[in-house]
Amino acid sequence: MDIISLFFIFVAIELFESNWQKSETLYGLLSNNYSIYRTNILLFFLLNASFIYAIFLTIYLQNNSFLLLSIVGIKFLDIAFKINIMTKMSNDIPLEEVMPNIPMNFFFRYMNVIIYPITFLIALDYFSI
Repeated sequence: MDIISLFFIFVAIELFESNWQKSETLYGLLSNNYSIYRTNILLFFLLNASFIYAIFLTIYLQNNSFLLLSIVGIKFLDIAFKINIMTKMSNDIPLEEVMPNIPMNFFFRYMNVIIYPITFLIALDYFSI
């Protein structure tokens, strides 16, 4: 499969992930994640498809570059952070004690759709002449 196809699949997965988590605030985003997490943790991992796709890209392309592994690492830390907060939510710890509520504007909500796929292209030296 060519790099551009993999890139557009990455963009589509990031858009999907941003849209199912969409909310006006960070607490709303965590609430959306918590409702899925409470339903089924396996479903929670499957809906974080960009993490699975980033691992797939690393293996499929046999590319262990720093940038591609950074994408996998950041995605892992994101999921671990969310699970940690959702565990606190299930223990009835108020979110105000854990972190502040941040408004999620359009740019902040879809920033991942730009950053991760572009970093993927840079990791593969797609822009080199």
